[in-house]
Amino acid sequence: MAAASVAGSQSRSTNTDLAVDLARFATTIDAARLDAAVVKAVKTNLFDTLACALAGSSAPAIAEVTGLVREWGGAAQADMLVFGGKYPAHHAAWANAGISHARDYDDTHDAAVLHAGVTAIPAALAAAQLRGGIPGADLIAAVAAGLETTVRLGLATKIDLIESGFIYTPLLGYFGATAAAGRAFGLNEAEMLNAFGIVYSSVSGNHQVTRDASLMKRLQPGLAAQAAVVAVQLARKGIRGAQQVFEGADGFIRVYLHGKVDPALVRDGLGSRFELSGLSYKPYPCCRDVHTAVDAILRVRAQANRPADDIESIRVGVTAAGYQMVCVPEEVRLAPRTIVEAQFSIPYTVAAAWIDGGLGIGNFSDAGVRRAEVLALTKRVRPYVDEEIERDWSRFVTPARVIVRFRDGETIEARVDHPRGHPNNPMSEAEFVQKADDCFTFAARPLPTDTIARLRATVDGLPASPDIGALLRVMTGEADEGIVRAAE
Repeated sequence: MAAASVAGSQSRSTNTDLAVDLARFATTIDAARLDAAVVKAVKTNLFDTLACALAGSSAPAIAEVTGLVREWGGAAQADMLVFGGKYPAHHAAWANAGISHARDYDDTHDAAVLHAGVTAIPAALAAAQLRGGIPGADLIAAVAAGLETTVRLGLATKIDLIESGFIYTPLLGYFGATAAAGRAFGLNEAEMLNAFGIVYSSVSGNHQVTRDASLMKRLQPGLAAQAAVVAVQLARKGIRGAQQVFEGADGFIRVYLHGKVDPALVRDGLGSRFELSGLSYKPYPCCRDVHTAVDAILRVRAQANRPADDIESIRVGVTAAGYQMVCVPEEVRLAPRTIVEAQFSIPYTVAAAWIDGGLGIGNFSDAGVRRAEVLALTKRVRPYVDEEIERDWSRFVTPARVIVRFRDGETIEARVDHPRGHPNNPMSEAEFVQKADDCFTFAARPLPTDTIARLRATVDGLPASPDIGALLRVMTGEADEGIVRAAE
């Protein structure tokens, strides 16, 4: 991963909890000392996450969330993305995280198996506004602290989410969001430690919401961002949180993850090597565990150049965890009735990709999931646990082996290990722009036609920007003649 000199590698003091190391890291990170590659990775995450928020603003459940925030009212502290208006910072963070995650189009870390930006960025933005605004370089540092905290905790976790029953995006995102919010709010090391201890009282994020196709799947990260913004304010007020947050007798590692976390992996190179550079980006708005299958079926489709009616069967081999995530219960995955069921269905996404030659937001709409030609092919998709893939990839976002058998006996096979958007198979700049344009067309309210170009320019210019106000004006549709342009 890309390296950087922040405050040197973090070293563990005798008998100190991991929270101490993370608090020191989050409060001392300095954008001016980050390698250019790390800054670029953070800017990529900001651009992608905020583009996803444009589309998420019109997704199911968001009208209810934003309606509640308006109903509650309160202190005018932080902006609600896309819709505009200022609300209490913790409410804005809750809404903005839900908006950013609602289409399941946002970043992933394919080894940590989680999304990182949707907790860190809304928390950082809300805390920054609560503070009264911060320079763009401080936002870069805050987001880097949040992303890195979440990703490192995910990489150190050795129990998969099916066994644990937790979704790691919100579960670990509580700590990442707190690191981001605390850095943006200007906490010192002692306050940051207390903030981690305070937020530990709120940590949650279950996997049952996915099994039941609940819209809470998209709202759980918002609860993490909201709790983080509350935690940093309580810490600033002098409230003492738990101190042995991670490694105590009743610390997070034992209580939540059965002791199957290696703190040494979190500490190793913390502050000098950035795992956030391994984040992936999604070309399709659905669960990451279906992406390799979609990439593989598109390869076969291009090679075969045959209609769906010629297909007798499609077998898709994945890991055991991937099978549990996006292949069962069979009756749901073969005939999804809701958008969330479709987003978490290998049979549906593979069939839709064959029919349409790709996947976009339109495939995950009420009308999209009812298309007869897609559902007819969906029923001919047969997922299974591939022993070879399971042996080598059990803890990661699953690779996929796709075997298409045609009615005349021809068989074509393809395997994809790293989905499109992974650092080993990256999206091009043109693909990022195409994705952002797709997101823009689904914004809940009309925005200026140059919104994507302004967003790109404003994010690129953050390191030199004296204030993050221009970024918020882009995301609320306000005119702004003072955008800081990236240096040529």
